[in-house]
Amino acid sequence: MGGHMARHLSEERSVVAYDIDPTKVTAVDRAAPAATVREVGERAEIVFLSLPNSDLVRQVVLGEDGLLPVLKAGSVIIDTSTTEPTISQAIARALDAEGIHFMDAPVSGGEVAAREARLSIMVGGDEAVFERYRSLLETVGTSVVRVGDVGMGGVTKLVNNMIVGVTFAVIAEGFALGKANGIDPKTLYEAIKDGWAGSTVLGVAAPGIVERNFEPGGTINLLFKDMGYALSLARSQNCPVPMTAAADEIFKAARASGRGGKAQQIIIELWEELMGLDSND
Repeated sequence: MGGHMARHLSEERSVVAYDIDPTKVTAVDRAAPAATVREVGERAEIVFLSLPNSDLVRQVVLGEDGLLPVLKAGSVIIDTSTTEPTISQAIARALDAEGIHFMDAPVSGGEVAAREARLSIMVGGDEAVFERYRSLLETVGTSVVRVGDVGMGGVTKLVNNMIVGVTFAVIAEGFALGKANGIDPKTLYEAIKDGWAGSTVLGVAAPGIVERNFEPGGTINLLFKDMGYALSLARSQNCPVPMTAAADEIFKAARASGRGGKAQQIIIELWEELMGLDSND
């Protein structure tokens, strides 16, 4: 995701990039490599983050070798990761004390949308700061919506991924039920895709199930992490989320079975195994 966004940004601005895997930086032709996170902060005034979890976001921004000690006043950090809202808000407070702006701007749409610069971006941050950088966000996304102050981008992304996680789970069990009754998965998909069941998630999951293609894209591990963040937020506010809790258990079972690094639609294999269905049919 980050590599695709960096490539699109490099078509508009000079980009300096860092990743713990140097090959991901060299894959972005126009990006100048940095040796460390700190070097990025020393050379850039607009910093995009695309990281796998909240702890890494906090470390990269506030850690001893992170961005905060070297960023100049007036700089901005735009965090496109899926980060816990309370973490984003704490980071924003620490940066604000130094005159540095922060927006949480998580993205949705998967690797294909990132590659094609048509991500959906949900932004939390000061309205004036958002307007200043809106055009830059539109370089990587076709839907760029400010949903409120810092942290609200994260809340919106968690709601998005609650819906995504539950949908992946019900698609898997539905296709397993169809298969158990002798309906070919491809035929089932063609029959329902233009009805009310049709969705972006179905358009990703069903072809993967039909073709037995479980290579990521997104992964069980990442969506499980995001649903965990959503559950923590909901519990802190005593908000019942039973469907998300059920999907979380299904994703937990997929991880326990060794499938965590695979695409989300692989959870159909859990039902196939329980029901004695041939995964090659």
